[in-house]
Amino acid sequence: MDRLEHYRQSIRQFLNKYVDMWREKDVETQLIIDSERDHYLLLRVGWEGEKRINHSVFHFDIKDGKIWVQENNTDIELDKDLEEMGISKKEIVVGFHHPKMREYSDYATA
Repeated sequence: MDRLEHYRQSIRQFLNKYVDMWREKDVETQLIIDSERDHYLLLRVGWEGEKRINHSVFHFDIKDGKIWVQENNTDIELDKDLEEMGISKKEIVVGFHHPKMREYSDYATA
């Protein structure tokens, strides 16, 4: 299996692990996958009483040969899950960190 397909399968496996984590009557967890453009998103959509819920939990892209973590609105250290799947921190870009700050982490800069 080539690296790109490994990334795709690993992201899908990661998101599927967490898609059933949040189950509430009026809030749906949606898994959005655009395999053609390599965008992967886990959303929470619905209502908590009178409050509208619509936010991303996880957002990944694959671009320039790396996995870009665009959003992680949890305390889950997803790098550990990805490392267990054979993906090193040097193959992951933390896209929600400013580019100037990325060089100070163990992750890829871009």
